[in-house]
Amino acid sequence: MKNESSIKEYQLKINNWIHKHGGYWPPLSMLGALIEEIGELARIINNLEGFKPAKLNEESLNLGEEIADIFYALICIANYYNIDIAKKLDNSIKKIINRDSKRFL
Repeated sequence: MKNESSIKEYQLKINNWIHKHGGYWPPLSMLGALIEEIGELARIINNLEGFKPAKLNEESLNLGEEIADIFYALICIANYYNIDIAKKLDNSIKKIINRDSKRFL
């Protein structure tokens, strides 16, 4: 079984592909793509939770694929601004653990 890639490896893989295919979109266009993906995630969750039925012509709803599309869009934005997501995520987790360690007891 193949090991999953690390966040850094995903950032590099996406960066290499983007540069071979015309470069990054302008930041606001990338943000628009991210928002579009989040909207698709919201539509699927609405459907899964029974609040809104799928459209008749809608292709199969796949929650995992939409979450992955959001990660892809976020990685593009992070790469554009040279952000090390793994490092920032570690910092964020530490911050939340410290801040909320007694909050939900």
